[in-house]
Amino acid sequence: MHDAVLLNETVAAVLGVKSLPKAARLQAGGIYVDATFGRGGHSRLLLSHLADDAKLTVFDKDPTAIAVAHELAATDSRVQVIHDSFATLTGSLNALGIAKVDGLMADLGISSPQIDDGTRGFSFMRDGVVDMRMDTTRGQSVGQWLEQVDDETLANVLYEFGEERHSRRIARAIKQMDSYESTLELAEVIKVAHPNWQRGKHPATQSFQAMRIFINNELGDVDSFLAQSIEMLKTGGQLAVISFHSLEDRRIKQFLQRHSKGQYPEDENLPMPPKRPRYFSKPRRIGPSKTEIADNPRARSAWLRAATRSDVIVSTN
Repeated sequence: MHDAVLLNETVAAVLGVKSLPKAARLQAGGIYVDATFGRGGHSRLLLSHLADDAKLTVFDKDPTAIAVAHELAATDSRVQVIHDSFATLTGSLNALGIAKVDGLMADLGISSPQIDDGTRGFSFMRDGVVDMRMDTTRGQSVGQWLEQVDDETLANVLYEFGEERHSRRIARAIKQMDSYESTLELAEVIKVAHPNWQRGKHPATQSFQAMRIFINNELGDVDSFLAQSIEMLKTGGQLAVISFHSLEDRRIKQFLQRHSKGQYPEDENLPMPPKRPRYFSKPRRIGPSKTEIADNPRARSAWLRAATRSDVIVSTN
């Protein structure tokens, strides 16, 4: 099972309301996108507040998630399903005849079902092949990548995407392994190589995160999705994105700050700084309640950042 994090808060944000009514449905019209369908928690609640003529397009890389999405689409004609990364947002929506949308929402990172399924290779607590691909129908697995990567490149990946301070030591240990067929064996090698464990945190946590983010190009996809949101959102449309670690959250924060202030690096060769667009309103940051964290510990590291698409022109003079 997967409990959707910040469920009510995210759906309210993408609909542009402060909170969802408890005893009524909004019946909102328009076109919306769930960029990370997962098991459909956010999508199902959103659909319950949409009018009969509204549309919802859902994206996901994971074939299992897509199978669930198709089941939902079979019972609700408002739903369209795209098996691909949200990095293809503009092209995929344009192919469906969609030029603009009223709301975009995304729940980044990995889902509980992916972690709990040891065969996917995401978990260092359950044995499985060292895969870690979100989309198992394409691309290279982490195990295949480890077979050919050199120590230095691996160390750089562990440091950049996992913020692992002992990346070089761990990389050398990983490259001394005979094979990369077992996640538990990989986790044990990292554990032995790690010189300084943080209490309450498995020593392989950051290394597994780094390899997963790298092999799925997660940060690159986030950057591409955010950039495309400017063009795809209607004026007055809503962007709502949930992140679970600092690498993602920092990108979202900086993107919204930059495009809500209309401030870009100056071109020193220009005699007068040009007027620039302010694409988003002042962003909002929302965290989980104590009750949600108690009910779902996974929510403790989640942050929702939301903003409204605007077309304000500001002068940098």
